[in-house]
Amino acid sequence: MNPQSEHGQKTIVVIGHGMVGHRFCERLIEYDRDRNFRIVTFCEEPRAAYDRVGLTSFFASRSAQALMLANVDWYRDHGIELHVGDRASAIDREHRIVTSGKGLEIAYDHVVLATGSIPFVPPVPGIDKLGVFLYRTIDDLERILAYAQKVRKAAVIGGGLLGLEAAKATLDLGLETHVVEFASRLMPRQVDDAGSRLLVRKIEALGVTVHLQKSTREILGDQQVEKMVFTDGSELEVGMIVVSAGIRPRDELARQCGLQVGERGGVAVNDLLQTSDERVFAIGEVALHRSMVYGLVAPGYEMADILATNLCGGNRQFSGADLSTKLKLMGVDVASFGDYEAPPERARPLVYDDPFGGVYKKLLFSPDGSKLVGGVLVGDAGEYATLSSLAKTGKPLPMVPGELIIGKKAAASVDGMDDDCQVCSCNNVTKGQLCGVIADKNLTNLGEVKECTRAGTGCGGCIPLVTSLLNRQLAAAGVKVNQNLCEHFEYTRQELFQIVKIKEFKTFDDLVQSHGRGQGCEICKPAVASILASLWNDNIMDHATLQDTNDRFLANMQRGGLYSVIPRVPGGEITPDKLIVLGEVAKKYSLYTKITGAQRVDLFGAEVQDLPDIWEELVAAGFESGHAYGKALRTVKSCVGTTWCRYGVQDSVAFAIRVENRYKGLRAPHKIKAAVSGCTRECAEAQSKDFGLIATEKGYNLYVCGNGGAKPRHADLLAADLDEETAIRFIDRFLMYYISTADRLTRTSVWLANMDGGIAYLRDVIVNDRLGIADELERQLQFLVDSYKCEWAEVVNDPARRRWFKQFMNTDETESCIEFVHERGQRRPADWPRDGVDLHQLTFLNRQQPASLESASPDDTQEIPVRWVKVGIVDDFPRDGGASIKYGQSQIAVFHFASRGEWYATQNMCPHKNAFVLSRGIVGDQNGIPKVACPLHKKTYSLESGACLSGEEYSIRVFPVKVEDRDVYLELPPQHILDAELATDLYCIGDCPADINSAAEVASIT
Repeated sequence: MNPQSEHGQKTIVVIGHGMVGHRFCERLIEYDRDRNFRIVTFCEEPRAAYDRVGLTSFFASRSAQALMLANVDWYRDHGIELHVGDRASAIDREHRIVTSGKGLEIAYDHVVLATGSIPFVPPVPGIDKLGVFLYRTIDDLERILAYAQKVRKAAVIGGGLLGLEAAKATLDLGLETHVVEFASRLMPRQVDDAGSRLLVRKIEALGVTVHLQKSTREILGDQQVEKMVFTDGSELEVGMIVVSAGIRPRDELARQCGLQVGERGGVAVNDLLQTSDERVFAIGEVALHRSMVYGLVAPGYEMADILATNLCGGNRQFSGADLSTKLKLMGVDVASFGDYEAPPERARPLVYDDPFGGVYKKLLFSPDGSKLVGGVLVGDAGEYATLSSLAKTGKPLPMVPGELIIGKKAAASVDGMDDDCQVCSCNNVTKGQLCGVIADKNLTNLGEVKECTRAGTGCGGCIPLVTSLLNRQLAAAGVKVNQNLCEHFEYTRQELFQIVKIKEFKTFDDLVQSHGRGQGCEICKPAVASILASLWNDNIMDHATLQDTNDRFLANMQRGGLYSVIPRVPGGEITPDKLIVLGEVAKKYSLYTKITGAQRVDLFGAEVQDLPDIWEELVAAGFESGHAYGKALRTVKSCVGTTWCRYGVQDSVAFAIRVENRYKGLRAPHKIKAAVSGCTRECAEAQSKDFGLIATEKGYNLYVCGNGGAKPRHADLLAADLDEETAIRFIDRFLMYYISTADRLTRTSVWLANMDGGIAYLRDVIVNDRLGIADELERQLQFLVDSYKCEWAEVVNDPARRRWFKQFMNTDETESCIEFVHERGQRRPADWPRDGVDLHQLTFLNRQQPASLESASPDDTQEIPVRWVKVGIVDDFPRDGGASIKYGQSQIAVFHFASRGEWYATQNMCPHKNAFVLSRGIVGDQNGIPKVACPLHKKTYSLESGACLSGEEYSIRVFPVKVEDRDVYLELPPQHILDAELATDLYCIGDCPADINSAAEVASIT
């Protein structure tokens, strides 16, 4: 059998497709520029490679897809033959054939063993009982999730890295959690006794009980787990056990085919990562190199890179790997680096132990104190990157040892690092490589750096150092690191919040005149509007033209300029009478109805002019605005708790209603979602919310900074067993601190991820009042609660506000701007064209014509007549905003840019999606050019020329405007001429679009 493919390629069979196997495939594809290799890989699990390091995050997302390292298209696009759910069962080294469990035979030129490891299961009687689980794969986690609903107490055997990860998982599932460790300390391979003691204190403060020097003698129970019995005679009643007591190399396939293995396991490899058969290689946790098996992903990645390089003609050797690690275990920083167990004859220790701040540092120096040898950090690993770099280089220290351990800033400088110093250990990126790519590719932000270098895409521990290097490179190149909100304010959102608060500014105009420049834009106006609302709680309509369309019209804009209406349903509890009202309103206004994921009813398809009438009927029935349109508290989801559930331990519905009614209308940098679960079964999914409460026998556990969405994150436990009053007090502080310090459009999860000290620091601020601001935060929040008013009711009861919802300012006529189709018994808007708007429709919009329409084209000899047409009075158009008028069958947007003392008019249709919504956009300026931002997708257009300022080839028609005696006039051609180009029905999206060719004929005839 010939192992070469039909294209003459050599065949490489990769056995095992975990993180290291996948990295090898990535690197081989990258280095094999001539496509000399055919890659065949076997994956025993039912899914391809996923992020096993981030396995715990599965409990937040419950989605295997979120952990996948690549999608199916990636394998197909790169020609990788991936066999999922099929284990390689034999290697015939004589004939060079790999056979799979499903009978597939692949002839090979080379084999790469990347089979990883398996958990070590201690030979304890009863270990095979129902309720004992491993913690290694997604399948393991799915089984744990299912079984956890039946029990209330869990034990984890193993106090190492994976054991503590497993303990975090069971704790977050609401189970009483115990960690059982045979050794005298936690994480015995990473921290010393003193570090372990601090780690134990911090973990037990979270509610986990730690049992050290405990050896399990047997596990008792009638078929399923009921009790653990230890060798010292003590016992522990548990309903579930998770085993995470170490790993063993997965080397059985190597043993079967006669490869050399170590006495204690592992496939022996040389510096080229060859096994005893030169055609067979081993990488990752299965490889035994110089009597060492590496259980970390970074050495496996390095092996993968070296092997791929050598197969493509390189000549690199693996000489061992740095075992430095930086972890965050249950919210606690833990790090070790260098030779942190160096004996006294080779190193002298310097220890910093702060029992009050919860920080332990042990640094080992050469006997003369000139070099850093290694160290252990617990509670604060902020200096890990710099310290580990110093230990790795072995260079003389730039300061005395005492200054290094107390964190003098000189130690954190990146200037003293050599170019070959490793910055990202997960992906083996050095300082020199990083700085070179930044310079060569003119990178300016962290996202670009991560994409081009992979630095920071692993564990994330190097991100502060990567950011420092990026900022230093930009500064060296003369590029200012700009963190300003936008071109109009040389401040961050946090700085503007403090300025508005201290100076007591009440309007955008006051702020921009005092601390900014220009007229603002679609970035700063909504941000400042949110700040004003968060501080003074003015009605949002008082600052209507600062708002995105959702806040300006108090409803969510949908396709075609329609809106959805979501009334508040506190805690998800609703009466039959209110349900009937929702049904009647939906039928009356032909609205599409759908139950949301947050226990509310969404009414889709409302025309802007109908919104006040819809709200009037809802308000009369006792409904309030649900704020589904705002960066505000959305919902507080609840299960039924003790009201109905046989498992409930607290009245979650009543508490959820109380919480939602307290924080309704609260404006923030981003939307806020919350939930209250009545027991640890967590039916309300409180741990995936910005804040969530889970009932216990003693009260509620408060979790913060979780979220679902595109990047799900499990919430962190802030405080446990709180009574309702204490929980409310802590939530008040948490929300106000977030509102005061977060950047614009930043979810609480991202806010926490960027916070120095993480959840431990946040807990210190909120629970322990570290900054002494708790009273002020509570006072500010209470003011917002006391001054709340329903925004819908404010509009309904105010004729002046209601008039801003008219579709056209110059007529009571209305028209639909998108056609409807019927589907599953309801109507919905017709689909947008799959490939966007037909550019043929834009022929006349985009042809070169003077803005005044004085001629139809350069070839026309006949001048098109124009005249001044009155379209309203000054008071018909909002200050620094727009409104639409109807002229014949065309829609025109008129903008009163009062802060510039100017008026503008454009077509009302955004050509990007044929949506008649430009009049509802935010006006501002860009480098002095007046512009409007389309409310749908933020395409921006010059109000002077109509050119698209976002870089696309779209353009819009503009018209001259004049004001005489407060009457507003537009210079327009006759209606039939403009209608031939801009009539609404020509661009209305539907199943049977208007005949554009016929419109063209009309225009040419005219």
